[in-house]
Amino acid sequence: MKRSREVEKGSEIEAAIKELSMLIELKPTGDNLDSATAVHIPTRLFLNVCNLVVQVLDKIGPTMAVLRQDIYQNIQRLEMLCDSDPSMYTNLVEILKKEAGEGNARKGASCSKAFVWLARSLDFTVALLERLAADPGQKMEQLVEESYNITLKPWHGWISAAAYKVSLKLLPDNKTFINLLMPKDETYDTLKEHMQTFISLLVPFLEEIHSILTLYGLDRLKST
Repeated sequence: MKRSREVEKGSEIEAAIKELSMLIELKPTGDNLDSATAVHIPTRLFLNVCNLVVQVLDKIGPTMAVLRQDIYQNIQRLEMLCDSDPSMYTNLVEILKKEAGEGNARKGASCSKAFVWLARSLDFTVALLERLAADPGQKMEQLVEESYNITLKPWHGWISAAAYKVSLKLLPDNKTFINLLMPKDETYDTLKEHMQTFISLLVPFLEEIHSILTLYGLDRLKST
């Protein structure tokens, strides 16, 4: 992963907190703050957060291979567009506007669809970490299944749902997962604090994203 160097001295969650803090600092202010069309979502910072989430999911092991691959492909799709004209595609909302205007937002491998599924993957990550922070003794299978059921399952067709059902059999135990999330010498209390901070920063950001997706008619998209 491109950003692995940045988390060598801390956890992926800590690095994601820094990225989200930067997003908040760059949030525009003014009379149009309440207008969904005025929202600015920095493309690079958003993709940085998604890349860090992939690294968190990697720690769950092969169970998350399907979701991890989906996230990575969607990141690549948006990165390619952004690289084609960095000055034009600095704001993800502008990408949605462009594809909506061209009538391509809901077609094929659009960047709009990539954005939808990245947002839902972040929803899943929030749900998983919320449950882990609230009850670290809960079985991983239950944590993952509950998180999947309320965030991704409503939008998955039977093929995707079947793939996730099979993957539940490959989960590590929760103690192993927690240990993998913690940098060396970090305590669980510190990890819990970081998870709660990450969630508190990401949830309002996701609410804003889902408002945008609703505005562009992308909130009901389903997979096969």
